[in-house]
Amino acid sequence: MKRDFADFWNLLWEAGLGLCAAFALLNLFAPEQDLPWKPLDLNRPIGQATAAKVADFELARTAAPEETKAVTDACIQVLREAGVEVERAPDRDDGGFCVVRGAVRITGGAVAPLPGAPVMQCPLAVRYVIWERQVLQPAAERTFGSRVARMNDAGTYSCRRIYGQTDPGARPSEHARANALDLGGMTLEDGRRVSVLTDWDGTGPRGAEGRSFLKRVRDGACRVFSTVLTPDYNEAHANHLHLDGADRGLCA
Repeated sequence: MKRDFADFWNLLWEAGLGLCAAFALLNLFAPEQDLPWKPLDLNRPIGQATAAKVADFELARTAAPEETKAVTDACIQVLREAGVEVERAPDRDDGGFCVVRGAVRITGGAVAPLPGAPVMQCPLAVRYVIWERQVLQPAAERTFGSRVARMNDAGTYSCRRIYGQTDPGARPSEHARANALDLGGMTLEDGRRVSVLTDWDGTGPRGAEGRSFLKRVRDGACRVFSTVLTPDYNEAHANHLHLDGADRGLCA
């Protein structure tokens, strides 16, 4: 009986050592973007753990002011470490579901600027930078041989329900929390413009290349944002890409 007990503990000890060794190898050789315990680095490719790391900066609607400040400060630090100039935006309460807390403005740095530096939730800003670096710029260089210089026709906060409905039963828009970003297009460094409205179907100024580029950046956005809506979804999105960080997911 004592021998069986000793063998059991020896087996547990060996299993524990094996797990420790496996963890050490994983920690040493696996890509950091795939390891949830590694800090988020916006310069790394999108990985298995990227979404979870960004989600760490999400705030509950009932978050206390001290929690809001601590989480948002940590989120801002990640952006600044990536070379993005960012500032905290004032909290806003327009009544009802139109409440914005922990928001920021991207004011410059190593990222394609958004016109007007619109207010957005900090995790949404992180998602935008990841998408810009890991999806948008590589797609632009591959398709057009030119990087994106700036975004066009961007919008975030809007106190409304989805599609501007007035029915009290309609769901509040993510725009009412500054948790959604609408993009109408972008301007390349060589001066060419790409428009969602005119280039999505491939018949606009950018032709088939424009369509291919926009579909590529849409597909990549679906790996970064929770919801991605395009002209393929409905007429309401005929002229822009809708990118948000909602707790539900849809790519269309």
